[in-house]
Amino acid sequence: MSLAGKRIFITGGSRGIGLAIALRAAKDGASIAIAAKTTEPHPKLPGTIFTAAKEIEAAGGKALAIQCDIRDENQITSAIEQAAAALGGIDILINNASAINLTNTENTPAKRFDLMMGVNTRGTFLTSQAALPYLKKSAQEGRNPHILMLSPPLSMKGKWFKPHLAYTMAKYGMSMCVLGLADELKRDGIGVNALWPRTAIDTAALAMIPGMDVAFCRTTDIISDTAYIILNRAGKECSGNFFIDEQVLASEGVTDLDKYAVVPGTKEFINDLYVD
Repeated sequence: MSLAGKRIFITGGSRGIGLAIALRAAKDGASIAIAAKTTEPHPKLPGTIFTAAKEIEAAGGKALAIQCDIRDENQITSAIEQAAAALGGIDILINNASAINLTNTENTPAKRFDLMMGVNTRGTFLTSQAALPYLKKSAQEGRNPHILMLSPPLSMKGKWFKPHLAYTMAKYGMSMCVLGLADELKRDGIGVNALWPRTAIDTAALAMIPGMDVAFCRTTDIISDTAYIILNRAGKECSGNFFIDEQVLASEGVTDLDKYAVVPGTKEFINDLYVD
């Protein structure tokens, strides 16, 4: 497997899972556009598009840092066009950018609702839409294009809606894009899939949630290694799946996951949302 020569566009890749996926691809020499809005250091969250680009280049990849707020349609279009021009096209789109607010209905301000819907659902839809001409061209050139959403398997169980209705609707919007685009783009040979972790993943954003103990989490490496496997599969045959990281790794014979534990030797982990 290799992502050498692949041209990748990642939303929200200045830190966390998005950056981890970028760094894994960079080891093969992939060219990666990081599209995120963080250009100045955040007081609580590390990383900017420029520090991410430096890490990608240090890992062996080619990097392009693009400031982009994916709530803005014009910025999305501009970012995609800029990336395609600089990289010579786009083969892989990673819809990673996401906003989270785990509040019940009474305690979710309209501003937070709009943020989550704007970033998660609308941003994913519009970024995918803008990338389609380039992904279709990639398919015509036999470059095995993919769209990968960092979103959960769809479930209509009330327990996933009850505690944080707005977040669930916004996150499921990303997954519905997988469901629709996989069928819509089947003839084009573009693989469209979702990836979600079974356990909580240690990220700076997760650590900000009150009461969260990252000692019972896994590292971002488990997601980047899983994404790497998915993106190396034939998009014509691998599409419309809602992958869980552990299951993908097991399908490749990887069952010892201790190296992904934040604290090696940990046996009990915090289950992620939307995973029974």
